[in-house]
Amino acid sequence: MVERLVGQLVDLASTGIDVSDFGNGPRPGGLRRMDAAGGWFYFLVAPRAPLIIVVRIMPPFDVL
Repeated sequence: MVERLVGQLVDLASTGIDVSDFGNGPRPGGLRRMDAAGGWFYFLVAPRAPLIIVVRIMPPFDVL
């Protein structure tokens, strides 16, 4: 699930859309959180490179 969502973020970024505002976070361009199938993942967007860095993946709590 996370792999698919990150792939979609990469596709959007490749069309020129600024994805640094997607998800939840204290400010644009910083560490972002996005919900994914009951869990969530944290990611960073590199502003000068076509790069999205997944920092942490948290599965749903009932799976832990």
